[in-house]
Amino acid sequence: MRGLTPAGPEPGRGNLRAASTAVAVLAAVGLLASGCATGGTGARDEGPAHADSVAGAAATPSSTPSASKAAKRVDAVKLVKDDPTVSAEVKRELKPCVADEYPVDVSYGDLTGGTVDDVVVNVLTCGDAVGVGSYVYREQGGRYENVFQAEEPPVYAEIDRGDLVVTKQVYEKGDPVSSPSGEVVTTYSWAAGRFTERFHTRNDYSNAVGGGASPSS
Repeated sequence: MRGLTPAGPEPGRGNLRAASTAVAVLAAVGLLASGCATGGTGARDEGPAHADSVAGAAATPSSTPSASKAAKRVDAVKLVKDDPTVSAEVKRELKPCVADEYPVDVSYGDLTGGTVDDVVVNVLTCGDAVGVGSYVYREQGGRYENVFQAEEPPVYAEIDRGDLVVTKQVYEKGDPVSSPSGEVVTTYSWAAGRFTERFHTRNDYSNAVGGGASPSS
C-alpha cells in the first residue's frame, strides 16, 4: 500500500527492550543482595567461615609445643615417699584416709620451662584437709627432682599463669581450724635454676559475729 512507510521497528520498541533489560538486571542485583544479606546463606557467609577455618588451621602449629608438653601422670604418693628431702612428719601424715585414697592434691603445669610439665603436690591431713607440705617436682633426665618445698602448715601451693603461688594460713592463739586470723600469699617465679620470690601479701581477716572470716581492708 502506497503511502505507508516501509516495515521497521515500531517507535518506542527499542526503549521497551532497554527498559526490560534494565529491570532484569535490577532484579538479578536484588536477588544477589538478598542472598548476601540473609544469615547462614549466600557467598558472604561462606567467605568468613572459610577464612576462620583457614585461620584455625594456620594457628594449629603454634599449639603444637603445648601439646608436646602434655602432662605425664605420676604416682604422687610414691614421689613424696621416695623423696629424701621430705620430712618424716609429712611422710607419717601421708597415709590412706579411706581404703587406698591418699590425702594429696596434684597439679600439672609449666613452672620451670622444661620439656615436660612440672608437678605440684600438696599433702593434706585426712580429718581437716589442712596442708602439711607442698612440693614442686621438675623432670630431669627421665626422673623427677624436688625443686621447691614448704612444710610449715597450714600451707598450699598452686600454679597461677606460670607462677607458683604459696598460701600459708595464719592462726592466732585460740583460732579454730576453720577460722584463721589471716593468710600470707607468696608468689614465686623460676629464674636461674630456682624459684625466686616476687610478691608477698599478708591478708588479715576480721571475724565478725555471725559473718565468718573475711579479708579486712
